[in-house]
Amino acid sequence: MLRLSLLLVLLSHPAHCMLLGWVESPGYPSGYQPHASMNWSRCASEGYTLSIRIVHLDLEDSQDCENDAVKIFSNGNLISVLCGQRDFKELQSSVNPSLVSYPGGCLSLSFHSDYSNIKRHRGFKGFYSVQDFDECEEDSELECSQFCHNIIGGYRCSCRHGYHLGTDNHTCTVSCGKDLSGLTKGDISSPSWPGLYAENADCRYTLSVEAHLQLELHFSGVFDVEQSPDGQCIDALRIETPSGIMGPFCGHTPPPSPLLTHSHRVNISFTSDGFGSNKGFTLHFKTRGKVCPPGITSQSTVTPHQPEYQPGQTVTVACELGHIVNTRGLLTLSSQYETTCQSTGTWFPSYPCEPVNCGHPDFPEDGILQLTDSEHSHTRYKGQIQLRCSSKYYTLEGQDKFTCSAGGKWESSSGTTQMPKCTPVCGLHENAHGSAGRILGGRNANLGEIPWQLLIKETSRGGATLINDRWAVTAAHVVETLEETSLRLYGGLVDGRTTSDASSGVVVMDSERIIIHPSYTRVVSPNQRISYDNDIALIRFTSRVNFGPNLLPICLPEVNRGLQENEQGTVSGWGLTERRGSLVTARMLQYAEIGVYSLSRCQDTPRMQDGRSMIFTGNMFCAGASGKDSCQKDSGSPFVIPTLSAGTGPYHLAGIVSWGPPCEDKQFKGYYTKVKNYVDWIKKTIDDVENSKKG
Repeated sequence: MLRLSLLLVLLSHPAHCMLLGWVESPGYPSGYQPHASMNWSRCASEGYTLSIRIVHLDLEDSQDCENDAVKIFSNGNLISVLCGQRDFKELQSSVNPSLVSYPGGCLSLSFHSDYSNIKRHRGFKGFYSVQDFDECEEDSELECSQFCHNIIGGYRCSCRHGYHLGTDNHTCTVSCGKDLSGLTKGDISSPSWPGLYAENADCRYTLSVEAHLQLELHFSGVFDVEQSPDGQCIDALRIETPSGIMGPFCGHTPPPSPLLTHSHRVNISFTSDGFGSNKGFTLHFKTRGKVCPPGITSQSTVTPHQPEYQPGQTVTVACELGHIVNTRGLLTLSSQYETTCQSTGTWFPSYPCEPVNCGHPDFPEDGILQLTDSEHSHTRYKGQIQLRCSSKYYTLEGQDKFTCSAGGKWESSSGTTQMPKCTPVCGLHENAHGSAGRILGGRNANLGEIPWQLLIKETSRGGATLINDRWAVTAAHVVETLEETSLRLYGGLVDGRTTSDASSGVVVMDSERIIIHPSYTRVVSPNQRISYDNDIALIRFTSRVNFGPNLLPICLPEVNRGLQENEQGTVSGWGLTERRGSLVTARMLQYAEIGVYSLSRCQDTPRMQDGRSMIFTGNMFCAGASGKDSCQKDSGSPFVIPTLSAGTGPYHLAGIVSWGPPCEDKQFKGYYTKVKNYVDWIKKTIDDVENSKKG
């Protein structure tokens, strides 16, 4: 009976099904033992499927087949779990149809039994076979554009009469291109004209005549090329010449007729997709003598202006505003040139008009002034840049936005071409604890409280004041013997003994140049009087210093900002200070608040220890307070005053410690160089030096 059933199964399969073998449980048909197991797997070739046909099933039945079971997987995914008894008819109708792999896929089977059975079961038996997969019937993703034919192990596409299979072996197209070179007249139309044109058409026509002729195209009859509702070309006609492509053309509006190509070589292409029912186009081509077109180069105008030009005619090409002539890769400053129409229908010479290029803005090499976004800044005509200072310790002085002008220069909205400057933020301090001043009678300064104070250790101890990132100012007598030698200054510190290693935060500045005021001479007159008139000097550093919270410049005073009697200022320095009744050199930066004395009191100059008297001039003022005064070794240090009379605002440098009576005398009256008298000299000297460096 089993053999008869199997014969019926085999006869019911198509002829292209191939029996490969049997699969059965261990011990079949005598029965399987407890704890029996087996695993089996086979795969089909590409274009084929693999199936299993169970012809007999006798296993212990259990809920969810948890005791004995046979499981079938397709490419690792469980597709069936079987147990119990099924007759042949039920297996054929409800079980076997699902035991099929994907094309080129794999089936696997596993069997297991538990520890005991109440009665003996035979197990299962089945056979596996492969059969061809009908891609044309069952694969909806196939893209044969016309006919699909199933073959053993695959499929192939074919086309209707008049079409041929394209290079993708799926798409049917028509042969409609032709080389018409040498013909001076003729007709071209879409395939099947005047009937509906074929789908998937790719027609290419080549026209070529003698060089002194040009081809002109005349469209006639209906023009009907498929177009989307939003005006986009689905199917398209294109006309290509050496100077460019005209089109795509579609819809119901043909190209202008006659269409002058201005070329003796033309390629015409027509393409369609796989859908639609449109008639297409027809055109007649012929030749005429060449003329030159009015469009010579983009971004230009032609004088005189005509629809076309005859050979030998000369015109002037003028580039539009912001564009200049590029003669063979060399940009000139010219915005126009003359050209002549040639017999070939071309202009000679012919140069493009390109946008002027302002180039990268001319910034100082120090990098303080920067572009806000250099990667996206455009340097050609109408390109814009925005500038900023690289540090919060600088203020942008001038406009920050510039546009590349037609003249090739960067211009601001006000028309200026002067680039802004980054000027140091002066006279402010970030780390103050209290006021900038409350050094005889002074107190220790906190780090960053007097950030403009600089220390000179050698050859003699003194001070200086930072006025920008490249310059400092001091008293002339501090550096009068060092004008031609190098001087080292220290900033960003309060402890005068701090070393200048990397961890200390001390900034070391070496001098490149020392400029003493030209009118300074410490004159000893015949009557033993001493003058410190014009006691001021400038120091230029070898490199630009980086500002920080502990190193910032002081402001210069306004020229019209005078000093008032009793006006309070702050003097600072590392000079002599009183310790336990004796004078010692201060280790920590000292500062004190003192008041400006009256003119009459300043004119009453003290007599020095050696008996000599001092000369007081209008370039000086004196200041002091009870128990407070500048002292020896403070020379060159700053005396600063708030800019506003209310005692607020940034501080400016009102005076430079110059001279005074011996500290032991405790007269508490020091004399200072009046800085406002030298502001013009300071600015002019710095400008002259910096300009000479640029030159």
